[in-house]
Amino acid sequence: MEPIRKLSRSVAGRAVLVTGAASGMGRATAHLFAQEGAQVAVTDINGAGVSTVVDEISSAGGKAAGWRLDVFDRVQIKRVVEEVAGRFGRLDILINNAGFGAFRRIDEDGYDEVWNRALDGLLTAQQLLIRAALPHLRKSDAARIVNIASTEGLGATPGDSPYVVAKTAVIGLTHALAVDLGPEGITVNCICPGPIRTALTAEIPDEHKLIFGKRRTALKRYGYPEEVAHITFSLCLPASSYITGAIIPVDGGLTIRNA
Repeated sequence: MEPIRKLSRSVAGRAVLVTGAASGMGRATAHLFAQEGAQVAVTDINGAGVSTVVDEISSAGGKAAGWRLDVFDRVQIKRVVEEVAGRFGRLDILINNAGFGAFRRIDEDGYDEVWNRALDGLLTAQQLLIRAALPHLRKSDAARIVNIASTEGLGATPGDSPYVVAKTAVIGLTHALAVDLGPEGITVNCICPGPIRTALTAEIPDEHKLIFGKRRTALKRYGYPEEVAHITFSLCLPASSYITGAIIPVDGGLTIRNA
């Protein structure tokens, strides 16, 4: 009988780049990795928010550095990735978390603008970040990529087609790159958050959140950013070496409930 193999559950010393890390799920993810000993690159278009999160992590004894990053800017993506790898001497993990709402009915004015923004910022930006990070990830013995999509990529809400299409495509990108990069030992997985308490849902009144959670989810509530962050983190462990191309809803059971 073969001995039980001991697989590492530590990310101590590894370098992780998190986009959209100034708030919500990105902030929670950055904090979690730092708590576990990783070196964290906090990136976001909100420069002030980046500084705040870096200060929070540093005050708690973690290691973090911040970069303002506009994921619509191709030149900036390449520069920031190179600076992160140079600062930490490595890049092991990429979390494609940056996001925003893109709601518009197909027959409404301005649809094309919303459509283009959704595809550029929610889809193209992810593949650009992956391509920029790949030379560094290939040097890691446990390279991990996690793309954040949405349960909107598994279904659809009325008036939401630009966002739905972009998030569905992120799932497809994950599948394709898991196959392409698998022979190199680089895993590519995808998280599909459901109703989570983030800036995207902040304008929804709490009483409406309560009603929606009870009506639509098995757990009868909205989720918290930290609950998404822990699943993201688990996919990035060195021990998580045989899971790739996975699409994981973190939605309180929204997608499996019929009524």
